[in-house]
Amino acid sequence: MNKSELIAKIAEGSGLSKADARKALEATLEAITTAIKTDDKVALVGFGTFSASIRPERQGINPATKETITIPAKKIVKFKPGADLAM
Repeated sequence: MNKSELIAKIAEGSGLSKADARKALEATLEAITTAIKTDDKVALVGFGTFSASIRPERQGINPATKETITIPAKKIVKFKPGADLAM
């Protein structure tokens, strides 16, 4: 499902117009993005939890030259599915 299809489903399920459903989805995604960027967790009961984590610096191998390289630490987003979403 892509973003347009999701907007159509939201509009259908909530009785909103597609324009209003698009605004609601974009506001939701912006709120989640902002929270994660500020190291806050977003817990949607039954759906899951979004959180930020730091992947530590590690050693890797350049496949072209077989040379050892250092992969820098970076911030990643984690998602832990809730009980209603687990299969």
